[in-house]
Amino acid sequence: MSVSPEQALRQDLAAAFRLAAEFGWSESVANHFSAVISPDGRRFLLNPKWRHFSTIRASDLAVVYLDDIAAGAAPDLDPSALTIHGSIHAALPAAKVLLHCHPDYATALSTLKDPTIRPIDQNTCRFYDRVAYDLSFGGLGDTADEGARLARAMGNHSLMMMGNHGVLVSADSVAHAFELLYYLEKACKTMILAYSTGQPLNDMPAEVARATAQGWDAYRGVSDAHFAHLKSRL
Repeated sequence: MSVSPEQALRQDLAAAFRLAAEFGWSESVANHFSAVISPDGRRFLLNPKWRHFSTIRASDLAVVYLDDIAAGAAPDLDPSALTIHGSIHAALPAAKVLLHCHPDYATALSTLKDPTIRPIDQNTCRFYDRVAYDLSFGGLGDTADEGARLARAMGNHSLMMMGNHGVLVSADSVAHAFELLYYLEKACKTMILAYSTGQPLNDMPAEVARATAQGWDAYRGVSDAHFAHLKSRL
């Protein structure tokens, strides 16, 4: 039986929550994933307040209307989620899906004075010159000013290392966003393990790193195949 585009999006987003929990990327009942359901980004799906990632169902996802929030009729949702996701969806309509969480290795890297993902293998090269680095942590992210600042910091990047905080990933589909998050955490793990040796890192030349990053673009279809496999396990 066919499902509507919104229902399919709900199912994919719910799967992303459950898979994130399987990968150990959940944190208590915090953090949020969202996906827009209007072209201007002012209506989007968001996980309900204080629900563990492993329990999220497609039918649980709340529909958030930014116009209602602006009028003071905010639903019973986490203020930081409304601020971060609402601000970025409103400012960057191309950000169809936003995944924000605190995976272990990415978060550890975000706490370093220099959280740059350096080009030391083909996975880290995937992110060469493609990540926004925000080093101006301003608290829990539950104020309008902080939301606007994060949207500016994100700019036209698909990923942001949130200094002293975690990560934010954006894409045009849940599958592509999840794949970026998957490889981002792998790249950060490689960085942390390499740093832990105490040896100097062997950065690739800029031209090799850039070409490798561009080479990853041809493998876009892998995201859909990987996510379909992961969903089949749920």
